[in-house]
Amino acid sequence: MKKITVLFLCLFAIYTSLLAQSNLREQDSLFVRENYQKYEYNVPMRDGVKLFMTVYVPKDASEKKQYPILMQRTCYNVAPYGANEYEVSLGPSRYAMRDKYIFVYQDVRGRWMSEGTWTNMTPHLPNKKAKTEVDEASDAYDTIEWLVKNIKNNNGRVGQWGISYPGFYTIAGALCQHPALKASSPQAPVSDFYFEDFHHNGAFTLGYFLTYPVFGVQHPKPTTESWYNNDFPKSPTPDGFEFYSRLGSLKNGEKYYPNNFFWKETIEHPNYDEFWQKRSILPHLKNVKHAMMTVGGWFDAEDLPGPLNVYKTLEKNNVGIYNTLVMGPFGHGDWAREQGKHYHNQIYFGDSISTFYQKEIELKFFNHFLKGAGDGKTGLPEAYLFDTGKKQWRTFAEYPVKTSRKANLYLNENEQLGFTAPTKTESFSEFISDPHKPVPSSENLKGMMGFTPRAYMSEDQRFAGKRTDVLVFETEVLTQDLTLGGEMTVNLNFSTTGTDADWIVKLVDVYPDDEPRDEFKKIDMGNYQQMVRSEIMRSRFRNSFEKPEPLVSNQVTPLKFRLQDVMHTFKKGHKIMIQVQSTCFPLFDRNPQKYVPNIYKAEETDFIKATHRVFHSASQPSFVSVEILD
Repeated sequence: MKKITVLFLCLFAIYTSLLAQSNLREQDSLFVRENYQKYEYNVPMRDGVKLFMTVYVPKDASEKKQYPILMQRTCYNVAPYGANEYEVSLGPSRYAMRDKYIFVYQDVRGRWMSEGTWTNMTPHLPNKKAKTEVDEASDAYDTIEWLVKNIKNNNGRVGQWGISYPGFYTIAGALCQHPALKASSPQAPVSDFYFEDFHHNGAFTLGYFLTYPVFGVQHPKPTTESWYNNDFPKSPTPDGFEFYSRLGSLKNGEKYYPNNFFWKETIEHPNYDEFWQKRSILPHLKNVKHAMMTVGGWFDAEDLPGPLNVYKTLEKNNVGIYNTLVMGPFGHGDWAREQGKHYHNQIYFGDSISTFYQKEIELKFFNHFLKGAGDGKTGLPEAYLFDTGKKQWRTFAEYPVKTSRKANLYLNENEQLGFTAPTKTESFSEFISDPHKPVPSSENLKGMMGFTPRAYMSEDQRFAGKRTDVLVFETEVLTQDLTLGGEMTVNLNFSTTGTDADWIVKLVDVYPDDEPRDEFKKIDMGNYQQMVRSEIMRSRFRNSFEKPEPLVSNQVTPLKFRLQDVMHTFKKGHKIMIQVQSTCFPLFDRNPQKYVPNIYKAEETDFIKATHRVFHSASQPSFVSVEILD
């Protein structure tokens, strides 16, 4: 009877949550139509190309009641199209919508209803010499200039925001230096396709294979209809692991994308050459004068590095500007959606976390700089960071935290992990890596066929730790809380019988045996192995991402790479685990383990088994450098 009652309560909670969301959508839709007037424009840029945008103006706007402009530029579309077709909700949140702004949505060059040619991650041109030299910064400038002069009853202040690719347009637009631009919030911004999204440290993110039609097909002319739908691969199986196994070598991708320009660019530029370098926005984040608030999610499978790198680069290159960072317990863009009970995958973090962010952080930021004093006295901290272990927000005056204590988590023999360096003269762990039988990146086989992977970022890792080709190192049960807050760096000493190898390192929170069951999700949490952070590194790039080098077989080789930042308390009674492996499929492509100049063109016969060793001796230690917050 008790189980039936609990089940009923859980189903009732889900039903009421869905009903509440439906009611909110209806209320928001009604509010938009009652309070905003929609307009559509084709606005010429300096080179004559016209970009399409929709503008929603509050109906009560007047000379005595002026509103700031809040803009989003996107490659995805500004639908619904038509002057009488309205968005269900406006702005970055329903709270901003009800507070009222002039909301602007624009299709970028070559997308949907805008003219021009589409370019992925438009290279920024810092020294433009002619009107024909344009980029996202110039398009943002020209758009703002037109809006301020032509949209009646604006107060002369402009802000911008965007999530994911629109986050890139936000940070690129922040470089336009228009005097009316007062506040920008790049959220999950793409900053460099070679180190996030489509690649991680040189390894191809195979889990993005199905996205190529969206990013690699030019539209024939301005259109309100999708022009790339027929280019999506059609799989005979819902099993993503099986689909990508059948794909085989990446050279077979040609049969799916024979005319996809972005796929061709990807396979022809396997290294971090000029093609990728000029598409990074990070080197250009200088001379930014207005307020910045960069937002990200600790479990963002697509753009975790982006917001961290954007914030840190802005902080380094623009001393004295208002520059803040927000990192929550979110997957990609989840801060813009309220789910009530906030979960990422199977992990519960609290209630109404997105609402807190939208009302207490985001709205305060935009209101202050676009409607208020704009003097930087927002009452917000430099860094609003969510501790994903204690499951609570923390605030900091700077980030990384200067008072953190640096330490090394050492891998040791007998699968031990700790802060004491190894003392043995000779010590290593080894395993056989077979690219034909790779370690799965997830247990969710159907999820591998999604547009992009999401849930794996906090997934239970017991399925991986049981394999013989995954090394597992674990601390004793913690006798007190331990908070890792800041940057982490992997330092491996390894050897292989092959001439190339990938290394995946995962930081895992091991729950106690008596962890209470999650009745809402119906999951036993005892001994749950929650992934906190992970990253891959392709050994060929150990010395340079521009000039790869083969490994020398059986030679001990040092390897160092970033594991990305973390803010996580491993609680008393939990354990810290490090898992080390060489395949993570199909999230990432397989390394042949025999060096070939271009893995995208590897033959099936190039894929070989190899024996990998990870050393943990006194002279050849392997460890993860962390920052501890006391």
